[in-house]
Amino acid sequence: MIVIIGAVVVLLSVMGGFMMAGGHMGALIQVSEFVVICGAALGAMIIMSPKKVLMDMVKQILGTLKGTPYNKAAYEELFRILYELFMLGRRSGMVALESHVMNPESSSIFSKYPNFLKNHHAMELMCGALRPIIDGKVKPDQLQPLVAIELEAMENEHHAPVGVLNKVSDAMPGFGIVAAVLGIVITMGSIAGPIEEIGHHVAAALVGTFLGILISYGFLGPLAVNMEFMGASELAYSKCIAASVVGFVNGMAPIMAVEMGRRGLSSDLKPTADELEALLKGK
Repeated sequence: MIVIIGAVVVLLSVMGGFMMAGGHMGALIQVSEFVVICGAALGAMIIMSPKKVLMDMVKQILGTLKGTPYNKAAYEELFRILYELFMLGRRSGMVALESHVMNPESSSIFSKYPNFLKNHHAMELMCGALRPIIDGKVKPDQLQPLVAIELEAMENEHHAPVGVLNKVSDAMPGFGIVAAVLGIVITMGSIAGPIEEIGHHVAAALVGTFLGILISYGFLGPLAVNMEFMGASELAYSKCIAASVVGFVNGMAPIMAVEMGRRGLSSDLKPTADELEALLKGK
């Protein structure tokens, strides 16, 4: 919703200023210029991107419209899940976590938190970190590099669509110039015509340059930055899970393992130590 509001503000500001200066909206409606610019941008995007990156880009753009799900309530839910799992592992041994980790959909713990259960990436990270410890395939001190590799891969995967969108945004003024040059070619073909017709063709050509710059700096560039923030919020959530799990398997008490995850959060999401203790006291 915030993204839509920002886009509307950009449009109203540009169009409002144009009309206040005595311009007419009809002069900016040049469908041919829009087709040239957006068609060229779409083609360039397809050329430079694998299919998966394009699909991820669509998902991330839709995600910016919904806003980040990783708010304070999501972290409070995460802390409860981690604490319950860690307490069970501390009291009954790591083997007691096997049924929950191997089949999280039927877990009596995860089923109490449907929002987390729907987050497949977070679920896979948590269960994937605990599974090799439960199976005895790795020692506790060997888990950190495994998790670090997974987090790095997650970050790279998210950054790929953002990089493509940034490149397309940088190219939009160039595509606007292409559309403008084509408009000038049409103008030169009718140079002997009426002055009003020549003026119309020149105005249409300039609209191409205008659209390229506006789309680049008013929409695509800010959208790419928003996608960066969305990716950073997901990565922070994943790092919170990883830090807590690594702390627990290395011998920390459940409350201190959760505290490890809490300390890595930004100030607007981080509960105080007393708030965290009160949150988990009922568990």
